[in-house]
Amino acid sequence: MPELPEVETVRSGLEKWVLGWKISKVDVLHSRAVRNNTAYDLRKVLPGRKIVKVDRRGKYMWLLLDNDQALIIHLGMSGQVLLPSSKEAPHRHLRIRLSISEIDKEIHFVDQRTFGHVTLDDLKDGIPKSVKKVAPDVFEPEYQQKVVVEKIRKSNSEIKKLLLDQGVMSGVGNIYADETLWRAKVHPEISTADLTKKKIAKIIDFATEVMQEAIAKGGTSFDDLYIDVNGESGFFEQSLAAYGRTDQPCPRCGSMIRRITFGARSSHFCPRCQVK
Repeated sequence: MPELPEVETVRSGLEKWVLGWKISKVDVLHSRAVRNNTAYDLRKVLPGRKIVKVDRRGKYMWLLLDNDQALIIHLGMSGQVLLPSSKEAPHRHLRIRLSISEIDKEIHFVDQRTFGHVTLDDLKDGIPKSVKKVAPDVFEPEYQQKVVVEKIRKSNSEIKKLLLDQGVMSGVGNIYADETLWRAKVHPEISTADLTKKKIAKIIDFATEVMQEAIAKGGTSFDDLYIDVNGESGFFEQSLAAYGRTDQPCPRCGSMIRRITFGARSSHFCPRCQVK
């Protein structure tokens, strides 16, 4: 699933192009892509609306419209947002098409596995109501590290589980949790009760650092399911130290990276650098 760096790459790519675009027509080509729209029919309410901002929280991004509503785009497992001209042949997994007739452009939501969705929502304090349950991520002005450290410290759970909890600190998924804990030299199954507040704060600092580096490199692409708005892949995969490197040498000590099952996910770590 695209994590914060991948979503931010798409968001910033959109922001460069779509501000001021007025939606002229909406085509819904797969019902699952709009399954959360119980109050609105996008085909009826979006035409005539202008895009004034592209915003994000964690793994959610949205197009802010000129009527103070937000069109949320969640990429799910394989979602893509592309900006072709109306003359280009559509992708075979095109789910939603927003036409911008004034400039002969389109915004395409493509999603092979159909876990993603596009949802119109009202705002509350500048954030879509359905996104309010998601905690601020480390790049937001609303983020308060002391609050997050306290939540993690009191949870008495495995540290990786807390890093993945979008209600604690949003945006981190399996890739960047593994990379964060490798940099921090912390085993993914260590209980937060055994970590000091200072150590937890340092772990969060590493999470911020690794995601900043990933954003600078366009995110992580293991296949063609994650691409930016120009159809290009990110190349942070080349910088990964732990995630996906089972039985490869740890870049720090040379021990073989191990993979263990963590709930329904996998965790990758160095058994020498990250002792439980």
